[in-house]
Amino acid sequence: MTLVHLGLGTNLGDRAGNLRSALAALASVGRLAALSQVWETAPLYVTDQPSFLNMAVALETVLAPMDLLVRLKAMEDELGRVASIRYGPRLIDLDILLYGDVVMESDRLTLPHPRLPERRFALAPLAEIAGNVAHPISGTAIAVLLAALKDDESIQEMGPLTSLTL
Repeated sequence: MTLVHLGLGTNLGDRAGNLRSALAALASVGRLAALSQVWETAPLYVTDQPSFLNMAVALETVLAPMDLLVRLKAMEDELGRVASIRYGPRLIDLDILLYGDVVMESDRLTLPHPRLPERRFALAPLAEIAGNVAHPISGTAIAVLLAALKDDESIQEMGPLTSLTL
């Protein structure tokens, strides 16, 4: 079993329901070991779209990185994601942030996630469940990477998913 950290995001439809559906689907690829709080974040890159709900999960899985990626992309499709513009609105997004301490780069998958150190919306929830985990390339703890980012009021902790009624 490998401990993998995933980022989940959604900004269309029933956002809390989308996260709940994704968590239920993830049970088919491993055991959920930890869940972060939910964070609401303003969109980056393409800003003319609704705010996102983001969270991180720790998942124990036997799937190899590429096999996990294939399954996650199939889950996104099954949950209703429709291809759109890059960084555009989406019903659900399932990203592999960390796959243990694996470092790899291919045309389909780069581990750890290449933009993780610059993304507060990914680091804030990840730091809750893996703050002491070292980034496999820099060796810097996730909590330290988060603390190095400038303060940003476009992200707000919403609490546990079980308590959300949005």
